[in-house]
Amino acid sequence: MGRIKTTNNQISRREIIIEKAATLFKEKGFKAASMREIADVVGVEAASLYNHIKSKNELLNIICFDVANRYTHKMEEVEASKLTTLAKVESLLRFHIDGMVNHFEEVYVSDREWKHLDNPYLSNMQNQRRTYRKRFAAIIEEGIKKKEVKKIDAATAVLIMLHAIGGIESWHRSTRKIIGKELEENMVTFLIDGLRKI
Repeated sequence: MGRIKTTNNQISRREIIIEKAATLFKEKGFKAASMREIADVVGVEAASLYNHIKSKNELLNIICFDVANRYTHKMEEVEASKLTTLAKVESLLRFHIDGMVNHFEEVYVSDREWKHLDNPYLSNMQNQRRTYRKRFAAIIEEGIKKKEVKKIDAATAVLIMLHAIGGIESWHRSTRKIIGKELEENMVTFLIDGLRKI
């Protein structure tokens, strides 16, 4: 085993480790995966990893908060926009779907393995997830007040939409599937029509 090889000058060795760790955590689960296995898939000795990463827990922290922070940034962008309620919801849905289609491993790990974070990271992640869902629901509630969205329990609507997007996991496993863009269009149409005031 040698040094960590980068095929793209824009990607650092540390980023390669994080990417490979996300894939392994997704396949085996955080608890079952080991630093030795991460080193194997990266192609270096386990000791070499510690030049870039302190621990397996640090890898999970990075993966989870990188995804969560991207969601928060997108939420802030949408909230500050002058879009209609349905356009705001659509923008968020497309962002989530794109994440599940094109950044599947890290999004999957962030969504499923965050419970293995150590405190204070665990508490921070719980708060960030809860706050994000409340902000999403607030957009829908505002749309109800403006009569842009049918009267519906906003928190339940957010829960259903996010769980539906989580189901894209089965799309990845399918041997016969539509392309990612078609999947996105189908899901957005279905989910937005469920909110649209007739």
